[in-house]
Amino acid sequence: MRFRQVHLDFHTSEAIANIGADFSKQQFQDMLKLGHVDSITIFSKCHHGWAYHPSKANEMHPGLSFDLLGAMIEAAHEINVKTPVYISAGLDEKLARRHPEWLIRDKDDQTNWVKGFMQPGYHQFCMNSPYLDVLIEQIKEVVTCYDADGIFLDIVGVRTCYCHNCVASLREAGQNPRDDQAVLELGERVYTNYTKRVKEAVHSIKPGMKIFHNGGHIRRGRRDLAFMNSHLELESLPTGGWGYDHFPLSARYAQTLGLEYLGMTGKFHTSWGEFGGFKHPNALRYEVALSIANGARCSIGDQLHPEGLMDPATYALIGTAYQEVEAKEAWVVNTKNIADVALLSLEAANRGRAAQGQVGKTGSSDAGAVRILLEGKILFDVIDLEEDFTKYKVIILPDNVTLDDSLQRKLEQFISRGGKVLATGRSGLNEDGTAFALDLGVKWISENPYQPDYFHPQFDLPQLGNTAFVFYAKGQKIELAGGKELGDREDPYFNRDVFAFCSHRHTPSSKQYGGPGMVQSDNGIYIAWNVFEDYSQMGSLILKETVLHALNLLFADGKTIETNLPAQGVVTVTEQPGEKRFVNHLLYASPVKRGEKVEVIEDILPIYDVNVSLRLPIVAKKVYLAPQMQEIPFEQQKGQIRYTLPKLNCHQMVVIE
Repeated sequence: MRFRQVHLDFHTSEAIANIGADFSKQQFQDMLKLGHVDSITIFSKCHHGWAYHPSKANEMHPGLSFDLLGAMIEAAHEINVKTPVYISAGLDEKLARRHPEWLIRDKDDQTNWVKGFMQPGYHQFCMNSPYLDVLIEQIKEVVTCYDADGIFLDIVGVRTCYCHNCVASLREAGQNPRDDQAVLELGERVYTNYTKRVKEAVHSIKPGMKIFHNGGHIRRGRRDLAFMNSHLELESLPTGGWGYDHFPLSARYAQTLGLEYLGMTGKFHTSWGEFGGFKHPNALRYEVALSIANGARCSIGDQLHPEGLMDPATYALIGTAYQEVEAKEAWVVNTKNIADVALLSLEAANRGRAAQGQVGKTGSSDAGAVRILLEGKILFDVIDLEEDFTKYKVIILPDNVTLDDSLQRKLEQFISRGGKVLATGRSGLNEDGTAFALDLGVKWISENPYQPDYFHPQFDLPQLGNTAFVFYAKGQKIELAGGKELGDREDPYFNRDVFAFCSHRHTPSSKQYGGPGMVQSDNGIYIAWNVFEDYSQMGSLILKETVLHALNLLFADGKTIETNLPAQGVVTVTEQPGEKRFVNHLLYASPVKRGEKVEVIEDILPIYDVNVSLRLPIVAKKVYLAPQMQEIPFEQQKGQIRYTLPKLNCHQMVVIE
């Protein structure tokens, strides 16, 4: 996979004429060069349903008079730029109005994405309909007729559908269409059949061609779905609804799967389809640096104007970021991530299903955990139930990871080999939620009836000292069963109620002992609240400092990295075994809120004199900055390599050979 990709949308209405009228081979090539682009995903078919080339399997856009797809492939290949080809699989608005009987329907017979035909928008197709045969022919035509470097299929995934075809399939199988589980299982079979047929169609013509099915999010815990792709493209536009938490979470999971993957952001101020919207160049610089620091290639989304002229301002913007990536590629190929901690994703623990309290594509518990780990400069992976636990020093069970027999045995084996567990909230309980399945030195009594309540640590926190701190999230009432109490719960006088309330927000602590709140045992540490969900929603410093204190207690041999980089900084450490070197990535930027829901990066302030200490199983010969090739002083004592980065501006790689 290439490092500097562009994903070029072209969802163009039939109400617009002169499609591609301004397309110029020379201008197209000039813009790709300006943007330092080495791969561009171009379009065969858009959401409106039109083809952008002569077609027997589809219909060419009525405003187009030439083979635009072929012209783009020729122009790109001439300058050694690859051209994966995009096909809108789940949407085809032209066909939706001709065959509404092929569309996904909900229980109320409404369509999606839009609920009917009297509002602007697209309608999603059911792959358990004759539409799948139409789509397969469109795919085969592109693979046969064009020198594509891959196929990108959009708006697909496991769907629940109540169309007449799906209802008939269920009844023919002796299943009840009113059974939600049966409907979901049919959706799984339909999606599996779709991906199987696509692979057979593509590889019967061009064996081994790359195929990616895009659903906007890689579901953690569903390796079967991930491996239906040849590689992964992590769609994650921070300003487009994904936020800045999603990509690190998704990438740290993807890197454990053994597939090539890229991070897809956008040039837009917000999201797809925003003509005339631009983010600050510093935002793109940071976002592509975050991709390569997490082992990913890069992709930046753009949308071509209907008349086919590539926008110079867009490719100057992209070039600002990609010229830096181009200089850094030698240090980010064939790498593996170094991690002390594994976060067993709550989404993964629920086998890819969103759990209660999970929101959007991140999930509040997973997002809060990743945010604390990033801010605390803890090296980590995000894992699922199939991962090898023994690679890590500590496994985190965030908030609601209850244990079946299989997970219980796997964790007990991990602990027996010296591993430690950090569990919070209901994590560690059995599936019934009535007792701890894992020995964490505590006995479960009940869910605590008070919310919020208070945590009083028996240790001083670095920034906050020692007092009773409010915890807003749901807590569990426990008692000691062999563990050591590290902090206790204080209940409020009462829960806030119309007949009993105090002050503006919540009731103060009664200062009465409410049982243990944080307990250490031989197997790890248990914290009796949903602290990660709480941090995601409230961001209280006490939550982060409590979790980091627990992790520091669990690192018997110390952490791999120690640094004074500020909270908004990001660190990763990767190994390039073939080059016999390690690479320490350091990033710094601070998103700020603009408007109601958009976080943007504009100013990137330099950070000076960043101290780093690394525990690595090597004798370092030299330490230098890349790509500058500037050596910096270092010292090595008792297995620790120490150096000071004089200046960090957005992203810096420090190489230890």
